[in-house]
Amino acid sequence: MSQRLSLNARLAQDSPVSAEIEVVLIEITHPDLEAPIRLSTDNTARVSEEPLMYGTRSTWRGADPDADPYLWIVASAVLPDDAEDAPAQAQLVLENLDARMIELLRSFTSQPTVALAVVLADTPDLIEAEWHGLRLTVAEGTSAEITLALSRDEIELEHFPSGRMTRQRFPGLWR
Repeated sequence: MSQRLSLNARLAQDSPVSAEIEVVLIEITHPDLEAPIRLSTDNTARVSEEPLMYGTRSTWRGADPDADPYLWIVASAVLPDDAEDAPAQAQLVLENLDARMIELLRSFTSQPTVALAVVLADTPDLIEAEWHGLRLTVAEGTSAEITLALSRDEIELEHFPSGRMTRQRFPGLWR
């Protein structure tokens, strides 16, 4: 599947030096949460004075830029691996800036769903790339950082070719 990028994103990728900053927006949803957790890898705008917080104001996934900003976190990414016996997996490493983050991650009894988007800091409403339906499979934390492992559903386990409509498998169709 080809990905359509804006002209600014293509120019930034082709340029040896660019003023464009790519930002990753992260949305974590779970039935036990009152509202989605919205995170950003860029401190584009001041979100609040007291406490002092920065983030990105974007309308991605129906967020209200004024009421529901994506809060800035210090994060790094580990590129997906390509193991033969497991689905592709990506890892995000977040700086543990608040002890409540670990408590929240440990409170889930089922897997949260994660969506990721890449935007440019100057145009946070123009989505350059996005991924939906990822599952948070592992959340491990220390006093310094939290590692989140994200994976998709195992499409390798789907049957191909699909079942045929034969008399043995679907006898009600052949009377």
